[in-house]
Amino acid sequence: MVLNEIIVKSAKLIGAGMATVGLAGAGVGIGIVFGALMLSFSRNPNLQKNLFSYAMLGFTLTEAMGLLAIMMAFLILFN
Repeated sequence: MVLNEIIVKSAKLIGAGMATVGLAGAGVGIGIVFGALMLSFSRNPNLQKNLFSYAMLGFTLTEAMGLLAIMMAFLILFN
C-alpha cells in the first residue's frame, strides 16, 4: 500500500511540473506582445492609442493563459 501512495504522489508532482510549463509560454507571449507594440509605435506614432488598446487585450489574454496553467498545477497538487 505504501508503494502505491508514493507512485500517486510522484505522479502528482510530475503533472504539476508539466502544468507549470505554460507559465514560460505566457512569459514569452507577453514579451512578444510588448516587443511588437514598441515596433509599431516606432513605425506609426499617430496610432499610439489604438495600438496600446490592442496590446492590452493581447496582454490580458496571454496572462489569462498563464493563470490557467498555474491554476491547473495547484489543482493537481492539492486535490
